[in-house]
Amino acid sequence: MPLHPQGLGLPAHNLAMNAPHTPQSPLRLPLDWDNHFHRLGSTFYTPMAPQPLPAPYWVARSTGAATLLGLDPQAMESPELLQALSGNLPISGSQPLASVYSGHQFGSWAGQLGDGRAILLGEANGWEIQLKGSGLTPYSRMGDGRAVLRSSIREFLCSEAMFALGIPTTRALCVTGSDQPVARELLETAAVVTRLAPSFIRFGHFEHFASRRKHTELTTLADFVIDHFYPDCRSTPALDGNVYASWLQAVVQRTAVMVAHWQAVGFCHGVMNTDNMSILGLTLDYGPFAFLDVFDPGHICNHSDQGGRYAFDQQPEIAHWNLYALANALLPLIGRPALAEQVLDSFEPTFTRSYQQLMAVKLGLKVIDGDERLPTLIRDILALLAQDRVDYSIFWRRLSHARSRGDFEPVRDLFIDRPGYDTWLLRYQELYTQSKQGIEANLMLKTNPKYVLRNYLGENAIEAARQKDFSGVANLLTLLLAPYDEHPAFETLAGLPPDWASQISISCSS
Repeated sequence: MPLHPQGLGLPAHNLAMNAPHTPQSPLRLPLDWDNHFHRLGSTFYTPMAPQPLPAPYWVARSTGAATLLGLDPQAMESPELLQALSGNLPISGSQPLASVYSGHQFGSWAGQLGDGRAILLGEANGWEIQLKGSGLTPYSRMGDGRAVLRSSIREFLCSEAMFALGIPTTRALCVTGSDQPVARELLETAAVVTRLAPSFIRFGHFEHFASRRKHTELTTLADFVIDHFYPDCRSTPALDGNVYASWLQAVVQRTAVMVAHWQAVGFCHGVMNTDNMSILGLTLDYGPFAFLDVFDPGHICNHSDQGGRYAFDQQPEIAHWNLYALANALLPLIGRPALAEQVLDSFEPTFTRSYQQLMAVKLGLKVIDGDERLPTLIRDILALLAQDRVDYSIFWRRLSHARSRGDFEPVRDLFIDRPGYDTWLLRYQELYTQSKQGIEANLMLKTNPKYVLRNYLGENAIEAARQKDFSGVANLLTLLLAPYDEHPAFETLAGLPPDWASQISISCSS
């Protein structure tokens, strides 16, 4: 029997096969290819070469991500690599493919989905390399298989920013652009973002095979993920003797910790469909995301989300819902609904514990078991921030400086309700002093970032990039990779956003 909230349906779409493009003269790179996913077999994917991107040019590159692959930063200057990462030149050792998956979108079963505009080149040095925006695949449905410059820059910057913030995430190696027109709400230009992850397997991969009752494939995929990414589930005693239940519990815990990080830093994902949920607990698929400006718990960052399903304060609940969908898919393996329910019940306490620990460090405090003053302090300051529409990142940064300098007046200046703030500050100071558990103030400065990827900062960099000026993207990358540093030359980028920033509207289109 299916678990709450709903069982899985069985709709499917037939694949519309496209002849793969096969360019010549492969590029040789110093990469150790070992394409594990490819070896699972063609049931899991369609072999598919990327489609060429005409006259590509470099937009942005991450030397940190290049280092993960063992690539010398100078290699990122190569015109041959530019061609290869734009889909125009094959790379020796790669085995390109588009994987199939299914999923729930906005709470409804969407049936078969898949890599509709992404090509997995393969796995090198322990990282899967994927080209997003690389053309049509059998899973493109009504799409054109392309990504645009706007969304590619946003994903590139946010992937690297989240990494620097210590939040589990996929990484981004580079963005290449082209003047090829692409139709969205407006006519835009094409781009490809090369992204990296230990694996791009999603909840939806398991939903796909479960929905078709392909239990052999479901087992194969689950065993693959356990053996490669969750080996402790086999090497230590399993939960109730059930390896698959132990694995689900590990996924629940990773997902809860990831979302706790989102809530603590003020990050809105915007489209938490099950096909956008990483089985490794990584932040995946940066589309209509946003970092909060003013603290609005109900903020909806995706204008396609008419009902507010993916509002900021709904993210923990939606993550839990998505884990139910995953557990439904894994029931043929776990075998016992009651055991799966027991595992899923661990989400809330894991999330709460992780969130309180993160928020405590933001306050310069430590969690003391059984002391309810800290949870109350957190709840009350968030209520004040929401009431007075205080800028979320600036509040935490000023509080960090106040703790360091002993001057809390700049924090007080952020509030309209000064008496309310004063009352809260008194309780905060008392707890800090009485507990004798205070954290060094400089650790607060290393926990509360000065720079986050606000939408208006991204929009400014994108507008310049449309004119072939990529300096704004490069400058933002520098700041976002060191978000806790002062960077005095860029002080204005850490200030309150301009009035027009609140009018920025981001949708699922990219």
